[in-house]
Amino acid sequence: MSNKKNLRRLSVLVTAQTMGNLEKLAAMEGYRNTGRVIDKLVRDRMLALRPGNWKGGDNK
Repeated sequence: MSNKKNLRRLSVLVTAQTMGNLEKLAAMEGYRNTGRVIDKLVRDRMLALRPGNWKGGDNK
């Protein structure tokens, strides 16, 4: 298996409060950097947006 990862560089401008929250989430999850937190948040959000995966109401 290859060590190559499908990664891209991203530069993000956020407020001090958001940066603090990202750092707090990274520490809670044991991530080395805030980029992994952003990746996880986006991944979770995209999974939540899939049809049939929304929360709330009756799933009929």
